[in-house]
Amino acid sequence: MAYLPRRSVLYMPGANTRALEKARSLDADVLILDLEDAVAPSQKVQARQHILDALAEGGYGHRELVVRVNGFDTPWGREEIAAFAHAPISALCLPKVESAAEVQAVVQLLVQEQAPETLRLWAMAETPRGVLAIDEIAGSHSRLEAIVMGTSDLAKELRVPHTPDRLGLLASLSQCVLAARAHGLDVLDGVHLNLDDEAGFVQACEQGVQLGFDGKTLIHPKQIAAANQTFGPSEQQLAQAKKIHQAWVEAEAQGLGVVVVDGRLVESLHVDEALRILAIGDALAAR
Repeated sequence: MAYLPRRSVLYMPGANTRALEKARSLDADVLILDLEDAVAPSQKVQARQHILDALAEGGYGHRELVVRVNGFDTPWGREEIAAFAHAPISALCLPKVESAAEVQAVVQLLVQEQAPETLRLWAMAETPRGVLAIDEIAGSHSRLEAIVMGTSDLAKELRVPHTPDRLGLLASLSQCVLAARAHGLDVLDGVHLNLDDEAGFVQACEQGVQLGFDGKTLIHPKQIAAANQTFGPSEQQLAQAKKIHQAWVEAEAQGLGVVVVDGRLVESLHVDEALRILAIGDALAAR
């Protein structure tokens, strides 16, 4: 089972060349090089070139690279998509997606630009309409591989406060997790805005794991370590997963369909989860 860890997904402003340079040394799984929210309208074109230059220089190592472009119908969206169609990145991140048609329009442009099939798309769920259409969006095209929660914009649109339990966002968060899992996509939790609230950030990460997210989007490098630790498997989890898999292999050799490990019944569904955890551990160890 191949697995690409996306525990920590850090937004980096494309207009800030120092940030783009520093990103080469950060222990984030994913870098989203941002042309949207983090860049003023007057700096959009210059920021695009900054990112293209940084990508051409390289040096980002194991870090998965994603570019968040501006909306398709903004003055910059189409040009940005075309500009990065052949860039050395994994995906384009599309903001404020509200329909399958929006994803398909981007795909059509990528086809026109003869972008490689390996260039994937990530869709952000950050409006009520987008969340309501998330199942349609998640199944819109085979290039789509991840749903990203934009909880700041979503909270504003829903008129809900940013509380530690995120009560006003729970329905939207769970709906997006359901859609992602139904269509075999990864799903990434939204950002935590208070950089001085370390305990609250850890709590939000733990809640994200409990809700089923694969990782968390971040706004500052100081958040990387906690996200990696919380969303990554612990040594205890890896050891237990290995024990479950080994017991299952032995049970299958005896023609058994179930096995007991440490007093708990283990079936094939538990083995699948154990294999997923081991695959994450293998991917991280390979670095």
